[in-house]
Amino acid sequence: MARIVKRAAALVTVALLGMTVPATVATAGAAPVPACRGGQLAAGGAERVGADAFRVTVVNEGPGPCVLRGHPTVALAGQGAPSRAKSLSVTRQGPARPVQLAAGAAAQTRISFVPVLGEADGYCASGAEPFAAPSMVIGAAGARLQLAPDGGGNFALCGTTVRATAFRPAP
Repeated sequence: MARIVKRAAALVTVALLGMTVPATVATAGAAPVPACRGGQLAAGGAERVGADAFRVTVVNEGPGPCVLRGHPTVALAGQGAPSRAKSLSVTRQGPARPVQLAAGAAAQTRISFVPVLGEADGYCASGAEPFAAPSMVIGAAGARLQLAPDGGGNFALCGTTVRATAFRPAP
């Protein structure tokens, strides 16, 4: 009984301070929501956002809710040959907070990069060799999800580093 009273007091304090309780915290008597596993996540899309970014969506296709944490890993697919795959370093943007996904719900991350300049063959202002690939591989919760840009085209970038926000609930 004392534990329930303390828990209720803590929740009232959080409510009065205008704070939110992390999604992984269970209410009295409820089981915590498990972490998302690779097998229950699916690629939802890679929407172009300007010349230097994509909004990448992953969907919980599992039978129940799960919690997704952190930032994605990113690679450009190898155009049919493993020797042409390009692993990318990810600079994490912003804090990571747990995202609770109901079955069928989605989370998003924004992947941004140094774009290729010019037309057709393009060039990199840095002098680096541009790289283009028809698909991107996003790592999340142990899954490797391959996505092509919505609307066609290639992922094209200069260098080997991208910036990625932490996953957040999709609107």
